[in-house]
Amino acid sequence: MRILGIVPARGGSKGIPRKNLADVCGRPLVAWSIESGKQLLANGVLVRCIVSTDDEEIAAVARAHGADVPFLRPAEAATDTAKALAYVLHALDTLEPADGPYDAVMILQPTSPRRDPAAIAEAVVRLAASDADSLISCYQEDYINELVMYEDEGDGRIRPRHPNHNKGVRRQEHGPTMVRNGAVYVTRVPYLRATGQLVCDHPVLLRMEKIDSIDVDTPDDLELLRAVLCR
Repeated sequence: MRILGIVPARGGSKGIPRKNLADVCGRPLVAWSIESGKQLLANGVLVRCIVSTDDEEIAAVARAHGADVPFLRPAEAATDTAKALAYVLHALDTLEPADGPYDAVMILQPTSPRRDPAAIAEAVVRLAASDADSLISCYQEDYINELVMYEDEGDGRIRPRHPNHNKGVRRQEHGPTMVRNGAVYVTRVPYLRATGQLVCDHPVLLRMEKIDSIDVDTPDDLELLRAVLCR
């Protein structure tokens, strides 16, 4: 499979301003996923890996860490409401005329930087041999499920998501749940162009450990990531 890797790094993050440039153990956050892309290029999983950003400073920092930054993403593909499909299709439409067609796209989000290139390579082999249209990374959660989930009603009370929330069901009875962690997405190009979706109904699983599944959305997440990576 000819797979294009994309590290998406827009400049307008709000939860943590300039999040992709936040220092994590002496390197900007985006540099960790740039390094993942380099390793996946070296082991032949990817044929090209780029950083897609709308921000000149992020582009300069990415290039300083050895990234391929062939363009600046258009503003409409970098808003708070823009879906990932927008920057993926922009990258494909921009690069394929010169590079030739890609079979699949791999997204390496900077906010989920802990990855095992060998495990990704093995999962991509399984995707290529299957009839699935996508692959996602997940970790196993043995406790979190709808039985322990509630919605905040905004008046100091909460509403259960499941009618059996108070029936005393033991953890062992409801079984484990696989939780998407955002570290790796791989999608076949014909599928994403035809459906406008990055994840098919029955994707291939890349199993990851929970400790490797930190997804940085808040300052607390960033501190947790630093604690794990810098220890």
